[in-house]
Amino acid sequence: MQLYPAIDLLAGKSVRLTRGDYERVSLSADPLDQVARLNAAGLTHLHLVDLDGARAQQPINQAAIKAIRQQTSAFIELGGGIRNLVTMGQYLTAGINRLVLGSVAITDPDLVAQAVTQFGPQRIVVGIDVRSGKVATNGWLTTTQQSVMDVMQTVQTTGAQTVIVTDIGRDGTMQGPNVDLLRALQHTVPQLDIAASGGIRTLDDLTALRAAGIHAAIIGKAWQTGAIDLNKLKELEDDDADQTDYSLP
Repeated sequence: MQLYPAIDLLAGKSVRLTRGDYERVSLSADPLDQVARLNAAGLTHLHLVDLDGARAQQPINQAAIKAIRQQTSAFIELGGGIRNLVTMGQYLTAGINRLVLGSVAITDPDLVAQAVTQFGPQRIVVGIDVRSGKVATNGWLTTTQQSVMDVMQTVQTTGAQTVIVTDIGRDGTMQGPNVDLLRALQHTVPQLDIAASGGIRTLDDLTALRAAGIHAAIIGKAWQTGAIDLNKLKELEDDDADQTDYSLP
């Protein structure tokens, strides 16, 4: 299983939100210290989110992102405030390996299709944030009337191959992932690779996701609080790699 420890950036600091609430910030930390911990554990992938950018609908934390890029050789995927091809090109040129398009995938799927054509499906993925079955946008501040399934079907038409599905109600809660939802989505739209996000708290949660057909997961609060040991994450990732290559591009 490909694992992505997550760092969410707010005013240059690494924070965790509970259920996407910007007023419920916890675990403020130096992101470079966290990156050093990930490097030491040998983890090779990192999920970054520009929370300020998601809310402002434009990049905000570029300085922190640049510093993180310089400190690690890890594969970095980045989301938050990415709304046009120029911004995408700038981030990719700066060494970000893959971009997560969230709100723009809801409001302008044609732009996602253009991005996939221009940069390739290995460098563009779609992030779908779900609140009570409906898709949220703009840093989770706005809830649309579109269902996650409707959006998944639209994503198929853009040429994107990977979707990150975040259950907002579980994000930052350490209550476990929404395995039933993710299993149903993967079964219904098998052409897309789904990465799980939200609520992951234990290695058993990751095992349950793998059994549900999910081969990638984003872990936030669990690794930052020590609920999941980074060395154990590395062991799980390596064990899976020895059996079958489920790595996303």
